[in-house]
Amino acid sequence: MSSPMRITMVNKYYPPHVGGIESHVRDLAEGLAAAGNCVRVVCSNDNRSYAEDVIGGVEIVRLPRIFERASTPIVRNLGSILNYESQHADILHFHFPYPWGEFEWVGQLASKTQPYVVTYHSDIIRQKKALAAYSPFLNKFLNRSRLIMASSPQLIEYSPWLSTCKEKCHQVNFGIPGDRIAYNSQAAARAAQLREQYASDGKPLVLFVGRLIYYKGIEVLAKTTHKVDANFIIIGKGSDCGLLADISPRTHIIDYVDDDELVAWYHAADVLVLPSIESSEAFGLVQIEAHAAGTPTVSSRLKTGIVYANLDGVTGLTVAPRNADVLAGTLSALLADNQLRTRLGQQAQKRVLADFTVPRMVQDVTKVYQQALSESVQLASADQESETSIESAS
Repeated sequence: MSSPMRITMVNKYYPPHVGGIESHVRDLAEGLAAAGNCVRVVCSNDNRSYAEDVIGGVEIVRLPRIFERASTPIVRNLGSILNYESQHADILHFHFPYPWGEFEWVGQLASKTQPYVVTYHSDIIRQKKALAAYSPFLNKFLNRSRLIMASSPQLIEYSPWLSTCKEKCHQVNFGIPGDRIAYNSQAAARAAQLREQYASDGKPLVLFVGRLIYYKGIEVLAKTTHKVDANFIIIGKGSDCGLLADISPRTHIIDYVDDDELVAWYHAADVLVLPSIESSEAFGLVQIEAHAAGTPTVSSRLKTGIVYANLDGVTGLTVAPRNADVLAGTLSALLADNQLRTRLGQQAQKRVLADFTVPRMVQDVTKVYQQALSESVQLASADQESETSIESAS
């Protein structure tokens, strides 16, 4: 059994702020805390106030947000806070991308010596001008890190940033509370109610869950609703909501549900659809959540972890992006084939419960921490030996 560590994580936000990365950070932080570690999270608040609280055994420091630009919260005193954390934590763990956080950390002297690791969630795609100016800091940030974690082999292979530093990259599966989703009698009962309410015509239910933003393929989804003989449930909100103005009469938009209701929707749905169009969709964690409920996915075939989360022909089906006709044809075929849909759903659930658990994620991340700390000790020892040799020679 490894010794407890003092771990500080850095991310844009933390729940109850809604987001896939935020949910992952919470599950990982609480899992590490349950394993006996001291875990702190430094993040932005949703307003201009400073707050500290403890949730699930995790200490959370929410810094005042001055404003937000390009999905990046700008907060007060982050650099000084990170410098303080570096003096008290055994290791820092950054969740990328958070440009303001990485910029503030690179500006600290401690970033050159304090061991830190990175979970690289996705490339920065849309903000090309900002990325051009930010690139020098990003290079320093990644180069100074001890190790980098990525959620899929595809992200390591195809990311222009990670492909140049593969030697320090580790693929680590996300973990979710799969048992809570899979074996949930209350969710199953609520799912029956949802089907009665939204699919009383006996037609199947197709579910979309996610923010309504540029890379999710919302326009493709809207066109698809007219081409499939099914009821569509769209759960989410965002800047591309207007693209859903022309949807089929059997499509229902729900802007928000809590975690328990979302689990019920995963059980109620016949298929989850994820028609993403840009590599900003680095994984699609909702696929893993739906799989835990035994619900297969139809998703886009991008060069990202979306095809690792949803294995074509194993846990669901993948299609070429940006094509509503192809997406509709694949959905229709899967909805018409009960045997195939059941087999894919069963295989999807089995995979999640074996490979995407919180305990396994905690174990794998802990191994990365230990390797990073070991390498830091070795480097420090080597530097000391080098200094001793120079002194002896002089």
